[in-house]
Amino acid sequence: MEDDSRPLLSSEQTGEDYLQRDSTNSLDFRTKRPFHVERKNIINDGPQETVSAEAAVLNSRLHYYSRLMGSSDRQLSPPDHVIPQPDEIYIYSPLGTAFKVPGSDHTSKNPSIITIFAIWNTMMGTSILSMPWGIKQAGFTLGVFIVIFIGLLMLYCCYIVLKSPKSIPCVDTSDWEFPDVCQYYFGKVGQWSSLMFSMVSLVGAMVVYWVLMSNFLFNTGQFIYNHVHNINVSDSELETNGSEKVICPYPNTNPGGNNTISTLYLSDNGNMSDVNPFERYWSKTNTVPFYLIILLLPLLCLRSASFFARFTFLGTISVVYLIVLVTVKAVRLGFHLEFHWFDKTEFYVPEFRLLFPQLTGVLTLAFFIHNCIITLMKNNKDQENNVRDLSVAYLLVGLTYLYVGVLIFAAFPSPPLFKDCIQPNFLDNFPSSDIMVFVARTFLLFQMITVYPLLGYLVRVQMMGQLFGNHYPSFLHVLILNILIVGAGVLMATFYPNIGSIIRFSGAICGLALVFVFPALVHMITLRRQGMLRWTSAISHSLLILLGVANLVAQFFM
Repeated sequence: MEDDSRPLLSSEQTGEDYLQRDSTNSLDFRTKRPFHVERKNIINDGPQETVSAEAAVLNSRLHYYSRLMGSSDRQLSPPDHVIPQPDEIYIYSPLGTAFKVPGSDHTSKNPSIITIFAIWNTMMGTSILSMPWGIKQAGFTLGVFIVIFIGLLMLYCCYIVLKSPKSIPCVDTSDWEFPDVCQYYFGKVGQWSSLMFSMVSLVGAMVVYWVLMSNFLFNTGQFIYNHVHNINVSDSELETNGSEKVICPYPNTNPGGNNTISTLYLSDNGNMSDVNPFERYWSKTNTVPFYLIILLLPLLCLRSASFFARFTFLGTISVVYLIVLVTVKAVRLGFHLEFHWFDKTEFYVPEFRLLFPQLTGVLTLAFFIHNCIITLMKNNKDQENNVRDLSVAYLLVGLTYLYVGVLIFAAFPSPPLFKDCIQPNFLDNFPSSDIMVFVARTFLLFQMITVYPLLGYLVRVQMMGQLFGNHYPSFLHVLILNILIVGAGVLMATFYPNIGSIIRFSGAICGLALVFVFPALVHMITLRRQGMLRWTSAISHSLLILLGVANLVAQFFM
């Protein structure tokens, strides 16, 4: 009797219904309505399929339900058995011809190998340039262990994020991302917190990009100027004399300390009266960061960034070229390693250093993909392999970071140089006259110029959409937002161009919420509602939250 009192056309569905339906299809069946044309208007001799009697009946049923249903009342929406199946969807033209819509599961999904490399390509970013520096800050042995440990930890938190929408009962979460899950569990606080910390990761990446673009543009211009004028200059007093030159651009007079930050930009602030006009107007920190404004600020103000999305493949090519570059340099330089577990020496760093939180901060951003992993995995053809494919992708990312970090650290020539000379951007350890490094810098410069407007577009869409309900409220709104973002990049490139520190602070801040706190809380709340929360799980996930807090706090003492 209870079933008789329920409405026949209820819009609510059970969680099993949504699992059975293909929620990741590119077509929403409830929004596709066949356009029925009287059969007298059908062109029978055309090459395309005509409207069938069955389709006409189906169309009549949909029209019937649409008359019952008001513009805002979803209680009388057409039931599932009236909606066409994926292989029965047609678009009917006013001329009476019917175009069959392709794109069921097999055409809109990616195999596992494509999904794995999509995740790998998305995670691979500027952090790879700081990996040798991070290992140097932590010590070689401890650094390798931390890369593996943080990678596993980030994988587990990403797994929690991936399965979080499926644990919400009686709600359609097919198009949800993790910020939507946070809003479901924590209301407005979760919504705005996830937005704010997501903005930190995006704006932090844009600041790092500005610093690197200034660096690459300066070195590219320096190489061209020296080549045109046949100038052969020494980049630094501290350098190797072999065919493969390695330099120490900012010598650390205290090898046991952490003077990289304080000496990072002092070379451009000396007496300008003794330099030639080119050096006066082509300075890494005083002029080049401002030149980029002329190019990039107008690009940020474009209404659409779809044109730049065509160049995303350059990221994969850049990473592959960096791997080749690292391999060639390591083969030519050889390995230079000595293991001093706790003692400080002139040329080598100890295997365990107290500066290791700098590496954990970098790795938090290097392994960060939690805010978009659900969307990436929706396109996976075999959904039951999501966890396996995610694990394989993290394995490849970790191996890539270890490969670049370990080889550059091991191949860095000590002596005559000491390991503390390794820079936050390891390309700075090679002279501007190096041909292979010049190609890498030029390629990365072009790739970042195309990616930077995409990042700005993401910031604009999320920020303006939340504040004004419109992705482009006005040119003035967009211009003010872009000036603030560009201004942050220019200031950091001028006064504090240390990408290692920018990355570690950005990673620790955004990771606190989106990697450690929210996933752990969501997991514990879900288990508690299901009556499955045990004290061991509560303690372990509480420690996960404390680890995220400690990671952020430690950055301010390094």
